[in-house]
Amino acid sequence: MFRLILLLMIAALYLILTLPVLLVIWIIGKKNPGLRDRVARAMIRWIFKVILAAAGVKVTVIGEEKIPKDTAVLYTGNHRSIFDILITYVRTPRATGYVAKKELGGIPLFSLWARYINCLFFNRDDLKEGMKMILDGIAMLKDGKSVFIFPEGTRNKNDSDLPLLPFHEGSFKMASKSGCPIVPTALCNTINIWEGHFPWVRSAHVVLEYGDPIYVSELPPEHKKKVGAYVQGIMEEMMEKNQKLL
Repeated sequence: MFRLILLLMIAALYLILTLPVLLVIWIIGKKNPGLRDRVARAMIRWIFKVILAAAGVKVTVIGEEKIPKDTAVLYTGNHRSIFDILITYVRTPRATGYVAKKELGGIPLFSLWARYINCLFFNRDDLKEGMKMILDGIAMLKDGKSVFIFPEGTRNKNDSDLPLLPFHEGSFKMASKSGCPIVPTALCNTINIWEGHFPWVRSAHVVLEYGDPIYVSELPPEHKKKVGAYVQGIMEEMMEKNQKLL
């Protein structure tokens, strides 16, 4: 329980103490949106690193050198824990917006920071909002900002990391329409940081692996029709292999 209280205190203090900074960032954004985004990104990366250290999370990273540095990418990750976002965000080499459920966009203060780092919120039950989110994601990718999606569509609450929930194919249109590469991003054991023994936060060893970039235009016809299923198969192979490292 001590770790949970500590993390809540860190998060609360950050949100309170940075209130004046939010105003400054808002003013900066009126004249220089790019600078606003860079400042917000640096601050969020810093607080995420502090929270991960306080939680006692140890991460083994594989394949980070495979992430293209000269272009925006569509990251596809499996989703077991809120810590999935923290662990992956601190390793993104460029501005990256996360796709998240609309409810998170209504949390005071948090929602402001989330928007400053280009998060995309949408109602998963609203087809129109889903289409708008995809179009916004395509625009972001074409603008040089990466996008991170969890194509299972919700947090996987199975007892183990595998099997993954079926991937939603629609979100992969962001890659096919923008021409950006897909980077499979497989996380193992994040559920054992918190959600697996709620409310206790415990030190855990996590394995994070980045797969080879996938260009939809280069896939054979049978995989172009089901890009999500193809990427899911690759990620499941990565995760099965990495279970041995835990």
